[in-house]
Amino acid sequence: MDRILLLNGLVVNEGHRSEVDLLVTDGRIERIGGDLSAVRADILIDASDKLVLPGLIDDQVHFREPGLTHKGDIASESRAAVAGGVTSFLDMPNTQPPTTTSERLQEKYAVAARTSRANFGFYFGATNDNIEAIKVLDPQRVCGLKVFMGASTGNLLVDSPEALEGIFGNSPVLIATHCEDTPTIKENERRFREIYGEAIPMHCHPLIRSEDACFKSSSLAVDLARRYGSRLHLLHLSTARELALLSRAPLTEKRITAEACVHHLYFQASDYQDKGALLKCNPAIKTQRDREALRRAVIEGSIDVIATDHAPHTLCEKQGSYFTVAAGLPLVQHTLYVLWELYCQGIFPLELIVEKTSHAVARLFGIKERGFVREGYWADLVVIDPRSETAVTPMSVLYKCGWSPFLGHTFPCSIDTTIVSGQIAYHRRVAIENVLGRCLEFESADRL
Repeated sequence: MDRILLLNGLVVNEGHRSEVDLLVTDGRIERIGGDLSAVRADILIDASDKLVLPGLIDDQVHFREPGLTHKGDIASESRAAVAGGVTSFLDMPNTQPPTTTSERLQEKYAVAARTSRANFGFYFGATNDNIEAIKVLDPQRVCGLKVFMGASTGNLLVDSPEALEGIFGNSPVLIATHCEDTPTIKENERRFREIYGEAIPMHCHPLIRSEDACFKSSSLAVDLARRYGSRLHLLHLSTARELALLSRAPLTEKRITAEACVHHLYFQASDYQDKGALLKCNPAIKTQRDREALRRAVIEGSIDVIATDHAPHTLCEKQGSYFTVAAGLPLVQHTLYVLWELYCQGIFPLELIVEKTSHAVARLFGIKERGFVREGYWADLVVIDPRSETAVTPMSVLYKCGWSPFLGHTFPCSIDTTIVSGQIAYHRRVAIENVLGRCLEFESADRL
């Protein structure tokens, strides 16, 4: 590997900012020092007037491989990820076929080893009847168990009380849940069909995928986790009401943790008026009050992680009536841009953004030697230029689906360089070819 020297950057790491140089050797951060300009290196990056952050770790993405690769695949979406400063990702199991057996899991790892630009890990998928496979999961190989406690694709909806109790009582790995109560959603759909027929306006989505649907399911997950002492991670919370289920204790003291996603922190229900079906996702983007509560929860510590739930669909799949339009947004290329804009607006401190997108994710999942700027750790780094703007255009979007909910928007920064496991994966608006990430390693079954 090339020896890389980053000079004169402002490093944001572990709650502090410091002007230091970084030397990367054999994929790892060898030295952090005040002046390393005399050190020999193969590649020199002048980070003057720029910020250097640990690369983001996105704990929830849907890269669509296998079976749904017309929307995206591991190669295309990891390329978009590194363009946005995301150096590692944890991918979900709702593919075709779903990742619900050890054989399917191994196949995904093999594909990623050949094609992923970023470091990678994968969730195993729970069903109503694969408890025996769940019991023997290797905590050093699998980042977590995904449980869809709400409508999902294929057979991934877990709605049997006996299956849920078996999962929460026996999973050897962290349980990550999508919480929306299906019967509540179905009843809401029936009521809105009586009013609108099939022509339900898109702004009704958060009323159908309602606060009650979210809270009922999240409450069940929390109750099960408390009853069995499980490690529970609540994904993509979208309502103020659900926050009452959470603790503000330090991350290391929690058995129940939670994630917020960038679209729930950025958009609000009134944005359906302009963006319509492009904003349809599950759980739904809800009210301004919910958005403000989620932002406060990030600051106060109830929310532990910020991620994307990156879920690309083609533009054709985002056209049509309420019931035919696919739910999900492509986001992984623009996560850091969104958070930087919120930082510039005074909503989140930059140190907190680094904590929620890198440090906390590494701690929560027990990701070995990543998520921090530390000597001896893998060099996963992103260099931000705060003096340069980035316009989101069709030409700049790297998602395979070819669109973004931010098209036409200009963000007040640019990603100058992304380094993945000691390799330059993106530099000055160009994704570098022939760069591959590495399989993430997990240190403990308990994670925290």
